[in-house]
Amino acid sequence: METNSKIGNILDTKPFIHDDFMLTNDFARELYHESAEKMPIIDYHCHLVPKMIAENHRFSDLTEVWLGGDHYKWRAMRGNGVPEEFITGARSSYEKFEKWAGTVPYAMRNPLYHWTHLELARVFDVHKLLNPDTAREIYDECTAKLQTEEFRGQELMKRFNVKVVCTTDDPADSLEYHRYINEHPFGVKVLPAWRPDKAMAIENPEQYKEYIQRLGEVSGTEICGYQDLLDALQKRHDFFHEMGSRLSDHGIDTFYAEDFEIEEIDKIFRNTLQGRIPSTEENLKFKSAIMLDFARMDHSKGWVQQFHIGASRNNNTRMFNMLGPDTGYDAILDIKCAAAGHKFLDRLAMEDRLTKTILYNLNPKDNEVLAAMAYTFNDGTTPGKIQLGSGWWFLDNEEGMRRQMNALSSLGLLSRFVGMLTDSRSFLSYPRHEYFRRILCSILGEDLEKGKLPKSEMGFIHQMVKDISYFNAERYFEFG
Repeated sequence: METNSKIGNILDTKPFIHDDFMLTNDFARELYHESAEKMPIIDYHCHLVPKMIAENHRFSDLTEVWLGGDHYKWRAMRGNGVPEEFITGARSSYEKFEKWAGTVPYAMRNPLYHWTHLELARVFDVHKLLNPDTAREIYDECTAKLQTEEFRGQELMKRFNVKVVCTTDDPADSLEYHRYINEHPFGVKVLPAWRPDKAMAIENPEQYKEYIQRLGEVSGTEICGYQDLLDALQKRHDFFHEMGSRLSDHGIDTFYAEDFEIEEIDKIFRNTLQGRIPSTEENLKFKSAIMLDFARMDHSKGWVQQFHIGASRNNNTRMFNMLGPDTGYDAILDIKCAAAGHKFLDRLAMEDRLTKTILYNLNPKDNEVLAAMAYTFNDGTTPGKIQLGSGWWFLDNEEGMRRQMNALSSLGLLSRFVGMLTDSRSFLSYPRHEYFRRILCSILGEDLEKGKLPKSEMGFIHQMVKDISYFNAERYFEFG
């Protein structure tokens, strides 16, 4: 890639990631530096591995901490023509990193370009741009730092003033590492979050039967019928609560709200355990029933329930067979969600068992759909009780975040928003909170500059920024 070095030398008077990065005017700069910048972090949805947190993991090199399991980067590398052997294959750590460094310049306008340089600057105090010319120097410097105590997993979390982290955990998980962390505190509260997707995945009877056997063993329950399943899940739900869990999370295609009789559900469940593949209708009815029961459990304990809808997973069959899930072959699902979503939430509201709820969409067409849906079921008991969640996965970029906040602002109360999360497997992802906060402050700053918000209310707007950055989440989730 050719560049005009003379122009570059003239313009590069300060680092790319500087104090006012992405802050679009003086109001945005004031809001960010005086109110957002120093706020702690509550990362209420992530995919960090509890074992790595408990063991205060030491990373062997920059490739492990940066490229290991990061399918965002893997997708970009494939799109840049990098062979799989340099991504998930057997090539050396530096060879893989070198291919990533060669991809970064081509990622301009992708959020990866910003995230990469934010993480280099904030984590490693490296302010050079990553490219093939700087790859070796940056790799060696960062890898050397990763060998020190200050760059182990727990220390990285503390460095970013993280107060609470919620991992993503299956009902059958032992939570042994959460217990260890509780017994060996290090200054960051690490809590499990209930993710019972496998308990509803009856499409593959063989895999489902294996899972039910495991769930039965860990719960001490013989699971033969649907009520047995609920009993086992309730025991695990109780255990998660004892271990500090206050959230559930559901990764689903869409909402499920078919009509059913409980006798039908029991029959479908028993037939599945016997190896019979359920019909499409049976599958939808079962999911509709168990989703209601999940929601009732959450309501009984005052938990927050989260619904992530709209992911189309494992679309590349050849690569799924080769590499398995979560390797970069997922996409956005185009499916209607409004009718089923309203029906599902209405059933719970009619029973007066609708708990605090966050709705996340992966398809940008559903921003307004879910924002309007959420505010249809608010009942005045809790600020922001039902709300639209942050831009997620394919939408956690600048445009996606702006669209999400604009939809929430137009149809609800942005000031009650619980803010950003990393949704990440990486200990280096906390600068995404900074990224979000800079975008938030720029949105508000632009409105102030245009006269769309009153300058006389700067005090309230400053508090609004603090609330969205931290305090709303602290109040909403009630971690204690």
